[in-house]
Amino acid sequence: MTERFGAISFVASETPEAEAALVKLAERYGNADPAKADVIVALGGDGLMLQTLHRFLGTGTPIYGMNRGSVGFLMNEFKERGLSRRLDAAQRSVVHPLSMQAVDRQGGRVAAKAINEVSLLRRSYQAAKLRISVDGQVRLAELIADGVLLATPAGSTAYNLSANGPILPLDAPLLALTPISAFRPRRWRGALLPDYAQVTIDVLEADKRPVSAVADHTQIDEVSSVSIEIDRTVDLVMLHDPGHSLDERILREQFGY
Repeated sequence: MTERFGAISFVASETPEAEAALVKLAERYGNADPAKADVIVALGGDGLMLQTLHRFLGTGTPIYGMNRGSVGFLMNEFKERGLSRRLDAAQRSVVHPLSMQAVDRQGGRVAAKAINEVSLLRRSYQAAKLRISVDGQVRLAELIADGVLLATPAGSTAYNLSANGPILPLDAPLLALTPISAFRPRRWRGALLPDYAQVTIDVLEADKRPVSAVADHTQIDEVSSVSIEIDRTVDLVMLHDPGHSLDERILREQFGY
């Protein structure tokens, strides 16, 4: 057992590779009750890492991921041996989730957290029409697009990057507001906002042009408005091997390797 992390709990995705790794690691290191563990080791890909971070949201328990999936941007390299030593040497990355408050067309309210991004997406053949306000002031009266997303630095290399949004260093006090296939204004590329900003997105012609809001894995259909801001009361702690921190990975992405 490691002095820094006396009790290790393993979680795994449902792939054969991840489940086989769980069995081997549990035999070697034990498998503590997650509620009593000092650290959670997630075996899978980035999807499992997000699920695990959501599962232990608000507990403060650090998460160390090992890649048994496909992309594995948030994960460390998988090795069966030397886990205790790696955990002792691991570097901490602390991020805060986005808090989303969505109102649907019937007036219902849904709250959800997002570690990567909150996205609004069209649900029909017609483009969405959206009005964007920052801290109560309308900044874009009408965006016609497939949608728009607000990404954290941790999520800036995910959907945001695929939508041609900027990559943000992990410690940057910024959020990336990025359009998805914008039609009007055609030249609008998005905006970098201070991370203390509150962003409100109203859906125009919501009955004719339905829109869904997605906070990581939570989807709310037929929304009329969405408000988003950073929740600084929640710390999410990820552990990475030295030289492979999330900061380093984000920097590498900016140089294409």
